[in-house]
Amino acid sequence: MLRNRIQRLAYNHLSPSLNKFQRMSSTKSGFDALVLPVLPNGEITQLPSAYPSSLNISSVWTATNAKSTKALEKRIIHQENGPTLSLVALGKGSTSQNATREATRRAVGDAVKAAKDAGARSIGIVADNISDHDAAVASNLALFEFTLQTKERDPVPSVSCASSQPRSESGLQWNTGELYAQGQNLARELMELPANMLTPTIFCERVVKEFEGLDKVEIHVHDEAWASEKSMRTFLSVTQGTAEPAKFLEIHYKGASNPDARPLGLVGKGITFDSGGISLKPGAGMKLMRGDMGGAATVVSALLTIVKLGLPINVVLAAPLTENMPGGRATKPGDVFVAMNGKTVEVDNTDAEGRLVLADALTYVSREFKPHTLIDVATLTGAIQIALGEIFTGVFSTTDSLWSTLHAAGEAEYDRFWRMPLDEDFGPQIYKGMADLINTGGRPGGSCTAALFLKAFVDGIEGKDGKAPEVEWAHIDIAGTMEATRAGPYQKPGMTGRGVRGLVEFARRLSQNQS
Repeated sequence: MLRNRIQRLAYNHLSPSLNKFQRMSSTKSGFDALVLPVLPNGEITQLPSAYPSSLNISSVWTATNAKSTKALEKRIIHQENGPTLSLVALGKGSTSQNATREATRRAVGDAVKAAKDAGARSIGIVADNISDHDAAVASNLALFEFTLQTKERDPVPSVSCASSQPRSESGLQWNTGELYAQGQNLARELMELPANMLTPTIFCERVVKEFEGLDKVEIHVHDEAWASEKSMRTFLSVTQGTAEPAKFLEIHYKGASNPDARPLGLVGKGITFDSGGISLKPGAGMKLMRGDMGGAATVVSALLTIVKLGLPINVVLAAPLTENMPGGRATKPGDVFVAMNGKTVEVDNTDAEGRLVLADALTYVSREFKPHTLIDVATLTGAIQIALGEIFTGVFSTTDSLWSTLHAAGEAEYDRFWRMPLDEDFGPQIYKGMADLINTGGRPGGSCTAALFLKAFVDGIEGKDGKAPEVEWAHIDIAGTMEATRAGPYQKPGMTGRGVRGLVEFARRLSQNQS
């Protein structure tokens, strides 16, 4: 009974992100607030014809000493017989398209929050002179709320495009921006949920619910017996200390014109709570480890968005899901396991469990489905946070071409990546144990040794007999960017869902190149 009540609370009280934001959509009439961007030259986008005003808005802006070149300069204008106007400056102009797009996101996000604070319940974005895709992304991200409090709360305002002829990026419109943001918000919600409300079982149930009714999708939820049959011993080594049943989530999307074409592979780390196991973490801040399934949340949310966009691409996804807990049967430091690919692994520290569950998942996907590109996402190392902070997500890639495409996609969505070294000179730190590999290499270059460890489990990554490698691989470490500790114009403090928009944009560009 208690578990059922928890599940109902997680599903119904919060409302799944995608459904919530679909309900937020409104028509172009009946707005009680309008967001008007102010361009660097002082030009203010005209009001839609359905909302005539006797005000000289430009004069009001100037009379209040507002500066058009000062980013996020705002003015709220209340009209007696019309919608509240939320004016916001984009700031100094830029020759960089990506910088201009981010200025749009920051301005719209800030203006939407100001309109909400002014009491608006239905907000329209006037996007004649800005990217409607980016405006949709920012407004939906800025209005995201997560709470488990039962007290009465004001409803989340609806938001939609108020322009009859908005400016669109190539292949991107308001609806694509909504989907990008909804995907990121789903990842944020999943990562915020307490571990007792998002066990491996509940995670899979939620994913099945989110994909319900979508075409060309096949979902398999495997149990520990299946994993044992597949010889996923490093994955199962992490499951030994918890009473919660582990799951191995597998999703296939056949969006390409040829359903048998080689897919894009996505793998996400799904530790629904990480206590550290026998190598127990310090108690302070441990509750943040409810988000250690952020890799799984990211790839699932990205794939859901890819499916909703109808991208002509095949994708296979795997997410090993378990808790990492101490217990009588838990793995002990010094234990050795034989991975699915036959390599022996010495567990030096049970708190380096993410690479153990990913190892078998990478082998499974690369061996069974032969993807042309394989990307794993994980909240893997504290070392990446030390290196890059909350600003950039670390990427380790085997090819320059894969890195270039990921980097371009991340820059376009301001979901930014930074390339890290993937080099065999780090190898001695993880090769000198009693087994083929040690699951930690010490503090120096901690994120680099973790990536090198994972590389050993990707089948086809090394070219044979003079032939090129069969797969391009990238490891994305989101441990530093999983949480925002300070507020931004469209990102509240809390779990970020970073990586979702970058991956979706990567897949969109990949599908264009393949078509």
